[in-house]
Amino acid sequence: MKNSSFYYSVGPLLYCPADREDLAGSLICGRFGTGYSLSLCLEDTIGDHRVKEAEQTLIRTLKTLYREKKRRDFYLPQMFIRVRNPLQIPSLLERLGEAESVVRGFALPKFSEKNADDYLKQIEDAGQTYRRRIYAMPILESPDLVSLTGRPAFLASIRRKLDDAEPLILNVRVGGNDLCHLFGFRRRSDETIYDILPVAAILSDIVTTFGTDYVVSGPVWEYYSGPGWKSGLIRELKKDRLCGFIGKTVIHPSQIEVVREAYMVPHQELADARAILDWDDNCGRLVSSNTSKERMDEFKTHYNWAAVTIMLSEAYGVK
Repeated sequence: MKNSSFYYSVGPLLYCPADREDLAGSLICGRFGTGYSLSLCLEDTIGDHRVKEAEQTLIRTLKTLYREKKRRDFYLPQMFIRVRNPLQIPSLLERLGEAESVVRGFALPKFSEKNADDYLKQIEDAGQTYRRRIYAMPILESPDLVSLTGRPAFLASIRRKLDDAEPLILNVRVGGNDLCHLFGFRRRSDETIYDILPVAAILSDIVTTFGTDYVVSGPVWEYYSGPGWKSGLIRELKKDRLCGFIGKTVIHPSQIEVVREAYMVPHQELADARAILDWDDNCGRLVSSNTSKERMDEFKTHYNWAAVTIMLSEAYGVK
C-alpha cells in the first residue's frame, strides 16, 4: 500500500488529444475547472500520419503553459503525456527545453513484457537527466490479458518489472475500452463494466496483483451527455471504489466533479479512520464500536483501510 497521499492525487485524469490547438487557452482561462489531472494523448486519438504534427502542437501547448504560469496564477493540473513508444520520452523532454518541468510523467499504453523494460529505462534515465522524479503510469490493456491460462504469468511478470521501479510508478491504469474491444463489447449508459463478466474478471485479477502495493485507477466511462450518463457513471464509480480502484480516466470536463465527489471521504469514515490509526494498543483490547456506535472497528483488520481513507481525504477532500 502506498504511504503517501501524492500517489492518490491524480484523481480524475482528463484524457485529451495532444493536437488540440486551443488547449493552452482553455487551461489558462479555467474552462475545465479544477481538481483534475490531464493526459495529452499521442496514441490512439492521433492518426498514424499526424503524429509529428501532434508532437509539435503538444510542445507549443506546454511551452505556452510554462511561460504563462510564470506571469499569472491559474490552475495548472498535473500534466502527463501518453506516448506511443519509449523513444518519444527523451525526444519530447529535450524539445520542450525549460518547459519539461511542466510534465509530471508519462502514461505508457499497451504496457507488456515486450516494452516494459524499454519504457521504464527511459523513465529512469529521464529522471537522472533532469534531476527530478518523472513518473510512469503503465496502462494494462494488451491482448496478453485475455488468455485465461497465460494471464497469471503475464501479470506476475509485469509486477516484478514494476517492483524494480516502484517509487516511479504513480498509478497502474487499465484500458477498459481496449479490453472490451478485444471481445467486441461496448456497455450502454445503464450498464457498468462489471456487468461484462469476462472483462470484470480481468479487472479483478489486475487489482489482486497490484492493489496491495500500488494505486490502481479505474477504466474510462465514455458517456458525458444524454439520458442516464451521470447516474450510470455514479453507479460504476461505486463499484470501482468497492473493488479497489482509485480515481478514473475521464473524457469530458462534465465527468470531473462526479469522480471527485465519489472519492471524497464521508466525515464519519474519516472519524473512524483517525480513531483506528490513533488506537492505544496498550489498552489490551483491539476491537470496539466505531465513533458513531453503528459498526465495529478493529485495529488489526481495519488499519490499512484507515490509512487509505486518510490519504483519500487529503487528495479528494471530506464530505
